[in-house]
Amino acid sequence: MKIALIGYGKMGKAIEAIAIERGHMIGFRIDADTLDQFTQPNMASCDVAIEFTGPHSAVNNLLQCFEFGIPVVSGSTGWLEERAKVDARCLEKNGSFLYASNFSVGVNIFFEVNQKLAYLMRSQPSYTVSIEEIHHTQKKDAPAAPPSPWPSR
Repeated sequence: MKIALIGYGKMGKAIEAIAIERGHMIGFRIDADTLDQFTQPNMASCDVAIEFTGPHSAVNNLLQCFEFGIPVVSGSTGWLEERAKVDARCLEKNGSFLYASNFSVGVNIFFEVNQKLAYLMRSQPSYTVSIEEIHHTQKKDAPAAPPSPWPSR
């Protein structure tokens, strides 16, 4: 498979290493310095775009991929207030789009454990349960961690 990487930061470089290790090719690496390569002819030579940028550019990148007719996978966060617009354009262009706020296996296991805990605790109104997960403190758009309700030891 030939992949266009849109966003060549920490995640883009990690995706590149995994893709190459698994026998895939990287067609283009698009970042702030190579935006001129984000063109229809270049993208047409790729099978899929993988987009990991930031809220400032993710929506435009996704819309452009739909215009180019290239399937796109996105893990960018901070743009979901425009999700309806993105979904509508994808449908209008008969595009293919996969989005997840986090592709980490560990975090997705955490999501499942949290659902199970909520199910188990629903009949225990005398308990207040809280979970905090911090897996990526260097993420550019990571929210500030709230103060812990637990006393320091």
